[in-house]
Amino acid sequence: MKRRTFLAATAAATTLPLHSDAQSREQAAYEPDDFIPERISGRLKQSVCRWCYGKMSVDELCSSAAKIGLKSVELLGEKEWHIPAQHGLTCALANGPTQINNGFNRLENHDKFIKESERLLPLIKQAGIPQMIVFSGNRAGQSDSEGLKNCATGLKRITPLAEKLGVTIVMELLNSKVDHKDYQCDHTAWGVELVKAVASPRFKLLYDIYHMQIMEGDVIRTITDNFEHINHYHTGGVPGRHELDQTQELQWAAICKAIIEKGFTGYLAQEFIPTRDPMASLREAFELCDV
Repeated sequence: MKRRTFLAATAAATTLPLHSDAQSREQAAYEPDDFIPERISGRLKQSVCRWCYGKMSVDELCSSAAKIGLKSVELLGEKEWHIPAQHGLTCALANGPTQINNGFNRLENHDKFIKESERLLPLIKQAGIPQMIVFSGNRAGQSDSEGLKNCATGLKRITPLAEKLGVTIVMELLNSKVDHKDYQCDHTAWGVELVKAVASPRFKLLYDIYHMQIMEGDVIRTITDNFEHINHYHTGGVPGRHELDQTQELQWAAICKAIIEKGFTGYLAQEFIPTRDPMASLREAFELCDV
């Protein structure tokens, strides 16, 4: 299951089966109160990405997430923005106008994306959502320098409104090696140069730890060196994008501790695809990152 597929279907309110029948039975038997952590540090606010739990409704996911101790359910479309608040949560990150493979690196896209951004940003502000996600798009033969210039040109057209409203626009760093072939914003250095080119306090990076471990590794040093340019984080076990457990290679407690020690006050979102009981896996990831 690819995230781009789920995001495309969100607008049509389509529910996608991400889990096996056995997992669905486990989920149906899940008792949320069993997963309330006895002790929560809470030094790092945690969110969860909706697309990873397509078998559940947004309402069900929010209810379960709140009982685990998470603060947000994110990557929601505007028809879903109101649901987290019903469970004492927020939506830390709203879907924006772009698609992963079709983004701001093409000048011909700009008018359409600017118009939609100008419609969405005031609504995002009104909903109390702090951020909107955007994507670079695929290279499709375009040089990285041209893509960076084009992205900066387009983003500079919407950051004045974002600044006025106090909403931060974040571009996600994704890997082009495994999951999103040809995606342009695939290295931290390129993303940082784009942030500098846009030169707005309301444009930053979404540093996806799973994706950047695949592309460049050296996660803690990269986060530390580029902290001021990062406004949001995503998780995911490497390899496979599954649970944050002993089957994968990253030390999540150490990574989260490094983020906290830099003074981060935003959100880290769990974005892995469960292979076991979904809520049990989410609880385990939450506790692992709650350093």
